[in-house]
Amino acid sequence: MSKPHSSQKKIQAIRGMNDLLPDQSARWQYVEGTVAALMRRYGYAEIRTPIVEQTALFARSIGEVTDIVEKEMYTFEDRNGDSLTLRPEGTASCVRAAMEHGLLHNQTQRLWYQGPMFRHERPQKGRYRQFHQFGVEAFGLEGPDIDTEVILLSARLWQELGLAEHVTLELNSLGSAEARAAYRDKLVAYFEAHFDRLDEDSRRRLVSNPLRILDSKNPDMAAMLADAPRLMDHLDAESRVHFEGLTARLEAAGIDYVINPRLVRGLDYYGRTVFEWTTSALGSQGTVCAGGRYDGLVEQLGGKPTPAVGFALGVERLILLLETLELMPASIEDTLDLYLMPLDESAEAPAMLLAEELRSELPGLRLQLHCGGGSFKSRIKKADKSGARLALLLGEDELSQQRVTVKFLREARDQQPIPRETLAACLSEWLAQAPD
Repeated sequence: MSKPHSSQKKIQAIRGMNDLLPDQSARWQYVEGTVAALMRRYGYAEIRTPIVEQTALFARSIGEVTDIVEKEMYTFEDRNGDSLTLRPEGTASCVRAAMEHGLLHNQTQRLWYQGPMFRHERPQKGRYRQFHQFGVEAFGLEGPDIDTEVILLSARLWQELGLAEHVTLELNSLGSAEARAAYRDKLVAYFEAHFDRLDEDSRRRLVSNPLRILDSKNPDMAAMLADAPRLMDHLDAESRVHFEGLTARLEAAGIDYVINPRLVRGLDYYGRTVFEWTTSALGSQGTVCAGGRYDGLVEQLGGKPTPAVGFALGVERLILLLETLELMPASIEDTLDLYLMPLDESAEAPAMLLAEELRSELPGLRLQLHCGGGSFKSRIKKADKSGARLALLLGEDELSQQRVTVKFLREARDQQPIPRETLAACLSEWLAQAPD
C-alpha cells in the first residue's frame, strides 16, 4: 500500500460539529448528572430514541413550511431508497416511540431524553450543526397543573446550577387551533396593510406561517410588531381559563414571569401554553430553554388525541452560560488522587496488582498507573503532570520490605514509607483532607 503524500489535505471535523475534549468532559458530566438526578426526583423516566428517523415524521410534526424542514434538516436516501433524516429535535421522536410501543394507551407518561440533534444552519457561539439537548415530555394530562410542574422542574434546575438570578421566564398562550385561525386572519390583514415594512423573510412567512413574523428580531420592524394584534386578546374561553390556572399556580409557587405576546415558538405543533427561559448574559442568543403544550401532535401522527406538554434545553448553550457567569464549580475538575509509579521493570507487575487491589479497597479512588518505562526523572515529571495529589513509589526496597513510599505532590511534606497492610487506611485519611 502506498503512503499518502504529506501534501494531502488533513481531514477535519465537519463545520459546526465539534469534538468534546477531555478537559471539557467534566463540565458536561456535571450538567448531565445534575439533570438526570433532578428527573429522577420528579418521577420522570428516561427514553432513548434513534438519531435517524423517517423524514415524514418531521415533515408531518414540525410542519413542511417551517425553516427547519425547508432549510435545516440533514436528509438523505438510504440504499433502499427511503428518505431518512437526522433528528433536528427530540419531541417528534419521543412521540413516535411512545405511540409505537403502546406507552400512551390509557395511561399517562412523564418522560425525558438527552442526546445529539442536527440542523444545517450557520454555526455561531452556542449554536451548532450537531448540538445536544435535554428534553421533558409529559403525556395524557390536560390541566394547567402539569404545565406548572414542567416549569417548576426547569426552575429548580436553574436553582441547582446557580442560574436562578440570571434567567427570566416568558409566557404566552397560543389558544386553540380555531382561535389561532381566526387570529391569523386578523394578523395577515394587519401585515398586508404594512407590507412595505416587512423584510424579505417576513414576506415569505406571510403566506406560509404569519405567526412566526411576530418572533422576528429585525429592529426595523420592532415598532410595527409592537402594534400588531395580540393573540392573547383573541383567546378562546377554555384557553384563557387554562392560562389563568397556570399563572395562578406559578404565583403561588413564587415563580416570577413576564407575559410576552410575541412569543409563538418555531414549531407548528404548539398550542395553548408556550414558554421560554431567557437570559441577557449571552447577547442575542438569549433563549436557554423553551417549550409548551402540543395537544394535537399525537393525533397528527396517527394516534388518538392525547394532551402533552414539554420543553427542551440546549446543553452547549447552558454550559456556555455557566462558563460566562463563572458558575462552574471548581470541584468538578476530574483530577487524579494517586499516580502509582513502579521504579524499575521488576516492580511493574507488582505495581499493576497493587493498583487493582487499591481500586477494590477504595471504591471511587481515581488512580493512574505509570506505563511506558523511562528514567526516574521522567516518571516523576509524568506523575506531577498528571495532577494527582499523591504519588506511590514501588521499587526493590519497597517490595522486599512490604511497603509503599508515598510522595506528596501538592504539599510541602516529606515522603513517607507506609506498610502495605495500612496503606488503604492512610490513603483514605489523607485524601479526605483538603490539601494545604
